[in-house]
Amino acid sequence: MSAAPEEPPATSREQQAMLRALEIAANGPARGVNPQVGCVILGADGTVIAEGWHRGVGTAHAEVDALSQLAPGAARGATAVVTLEPCNHTGHTGPCAVALIEAGIGRVVFAVSDPGSHSGGGAERLRAAGVSVTGGVLVDEAEAFLGDWLTVARLGRPLVTVKWASSLDGRIAAADGTSRWITGDAARADVHRRRSEHDAILVGTGTALADDPSLTARDELGGLLPAQPIPVVMGTRAIPTDAAVHRHPLPVVLHHGHDPAALLAELRATGVRSVFIEGGPTIATAFLRAGLADTVLTYLAPVLLGGPRLAIDDLGIATIGDALRLETVSVERLGADLLLISAPTTSAPRIPSTDRTLSV
Repeated sequence: MSAAPEEPPATSREQQAMLRALEIAANGPARGVNPQVGCVILGADGTVIAEGWHRGVGTAHAEVDALSQLAPGAARGATAVVTLEPCNHTGHTGPCAVALIEAGIGRVVFAVSDPGSHSGGGAERLRAAGVSVTGGVLVDEAEAFLGDWLTVARLGRPLVTVKWASSLDGRIAAADGTSRWITGDAARADVHRRRSEHDAILVGTGTALADDPSLTARDELGGLLPAQPIPVVMGTRAIPTDAAVHRHPLPVVLHHGHDPAALLAELRATGVRSVFIEGGPTIATAFLRAGLADTVLTYLAPVLLGGPRLAIDDLGIATIGDALRLETVSVERLGADLLLISAPTTSAPRIPSTDRTLSV
């Protein structure tokens, strides 16, 4: 069996075209199911003959957008420089790899390989058709640009942040259930800022019924911040029609079920890339136990409460050797409080569960 031919290195003009492709990719929508992608087509002399970018779900992908600006046959022998590997599947649009082949493109240069199990493989299809292909060009810049979309695509689910505010001894409420306010103004302002940076905010029906939260992101004066997370309530109990969450500026998502993975799949299908979990210990425990937490935010107030109202319920850990280990990312002081940002270690196993039913 003969070895596969080596990829020719990208020329300086192709690298410059990749920088331009990243620049125009930013014209597309930053949120949603699809990534921001840019494409620059170079003629035989290395000059730019067309540019394109993806404008959102259902619209032409960047490669097809660029090709549409050329007369029939004008792309023959040209080079397409794309920030993401041309797709190899039919969704709302056809496969870009096929469109490039049919247009007569002679060479394709891309930055990041498509991580999708269905959409990937475009480079192999192009090579099989005799197109010269070089990948990994300015890959670091492109991966930084794609940011959370690429991480979500590789994980196959939205990123999950689990947050709670507690006393130093890990209590989220006093014995009588009161919890406002454990932390101070600076910590609460930080929470609202982080809410606004996420696509969705999640609580269980238990929290929705007990606290009647609005699930909005607000400023210090109580006004709504420009960016609002989609409110999501998970569980099987009904939420009153006059609940505060129904007055959220975005429609509430009511997930009738107890499976965290199923909920994340549902949210990802709608374009959600990040979820901020602010429910009580039942919801937080469910996502931690399922291995579905990427970041843990713990706001610690310098108070002691004692009692049973812990931030996390039973994780099913019987011995210290099975503890769910986290790595400290940073520690911030917020007025009198501390914010501990941590992340489960990459080797942290999913904790087996003998009971998949959650009372939320």
